[in-house]
Amino acid sequence: MGNHFRTSGDEQPVPAEPAMGESPLHPETDHTTSSTPPEAAHEFTSAHAAAIPDPALPPQVPDPLEASLSTDPALAERGPLTAANFRTSEGPAVVGTDVEGMRQMADVNAAIASPDFTTVFSPLDSADAELSDRVAPRDPGVEPVILMEHLTKVYAAQPNKPALDDINLAIYPGEFVFLVGHSGSGKTTLLNTILRNVKPSSGKVLVAGQDLMRIKNRRIPFLRRQIGAVFQDYKLLPNKTAYENVAFALQCIGKPRGVIRAQVPEVLRLVGLGEQMDSLPDQLSGGEQQRVSVARAMVNRPPLLICDEPTGNLDPAISLGIMKLLERINRTGTTVIVATHDREMVDSMHRRVIALEGGRVIRDQERGGYGNYGTL
Repeated sequence: MGNHFRTSGDEQPVPAEPAMGESPLHPETDHTTSSTPPEAAHEFTSAHAAAIPDPALPPQVPDPLEASLSTDPALAERGPLTAANFRTSEGPAVVGTDVEGMRQMADVNAAIASPDFTTVFSPLDSADAELSDRVAPRDPGVEPVILMEHLTKVYAAQPNKPALDDINLAIYPGEFVFLVGHSGSGKTTLLNTILRNVKPSSGKVLVAGQDLMRIKNRRIPFLRRQIGAVFQDYKLLPNKTAYENVAFALQCIGKPRGVIRAQVPEVLRLVGLGEQMDSLPDQLSGGEQQRVSVARAMVNRPPLLICDEPTGNLDPAISLGIMKLLERINRTGTTVIVATHDREMVDSMHRRVIALEGGRVIRDQERGGYGNYGTL
C-alpha cells in the first residue's frame, strides 16, 4: 500500500462550480399536514376498540435499521439484520432501543452504503481502496505512518511521574488501532504528540517521515493538514451552521470557493446530514454534532484520522453509528487511531489494541479486546 501522505506538489482535481443561482444546499422540505373531514369520520365500534393498542404492551416501532443496513453488500451475507444481531466487524455490538438513536443509525448506514462514499473520504484510487481490505498493512517494505522509539514526555508540574515513559510503537498505513487505558494513563498526551500539540522530552517520533523532534514550527500547520482530528466535545463553532463549520476547515487552508461549495455538501450527505446543513450546533443532537466533527476532519481527505473519545458523550446506538462510520472510512485506506473507554465496541470490532498504564505500553495485541483497562 505504501505511505499515502500527500506532498506539497500533489493537487486534487477541482470540482466544477455550481451554476449561477444554484445553491449548494438542499432546499428545505415542505412538510404539509392533512386532516380528515368530519363527514369521513366513522362511528366508533367494537372493531375499532379491538384495534387500539394495549397500553401495557411496548409500542411497535418500525425498524429502519434493518432496511438501511440490508443495502450494505459487505454485510449481506450475515443474514437478516436487526438491532439485536447487528455486528460491526466480527462481534456483537450493543445497540440502544430509542427511536432517535435508531433513526440516526439508519441515516449513517444509508449514507455510507452509497457507491460514491470513497470520492471524498478516500485518499486512494478505487483500485487501492479495493486492496485495502485484503493486503496486510505490514507488508515488507511498507514504512510506518507513525514510528515512536523510546519516547518520553515529562511535564514540569510532575517531574517524577512521566506522562509517557519509554514508548516504542509502529503504526502502519491502513491500520485501525484502539488506544485504551485508565484516565490519566497517557492516551491524550500520546495523541497530542502525534498532532505536535505536545513536544516530547526525549526519544524519537516520526509521522509520515517527519521528525517531530526537529520539525520547524512553520512546517507544523502543513503536517496537520494531513491529519484529521475528532474530539469528544466536538469543538464546533457555535455561531456557524453545520455547512459553515465544515467549510471553515477548507477556508483555513485556502481552498477555492468552488471546491468548498462542491465538497462540503457532499461530505455532509455522506455522514447522513444532508438535511441538516443549515442547522446550528445547538439544533443538532450529540450524535449529529459528532458526525459534523467527523465530516470536518475528513473534508480534506487526510490519510490519518485521530479520534479522542469520539463516542464518550453518546448513547450506545449512536456510538455504533459513529464507529461504523470510522470503520468504513478505514476500509477506504485511511489509518485510524481511536482512544476510547467503550469496552463493548472494542471487544466487538477485534482490531489492534494498544493498552497504556502509567505512561507505558503494557499490551499491544492484534485483533485484541478491551481487557481490564479503563474500568476504574
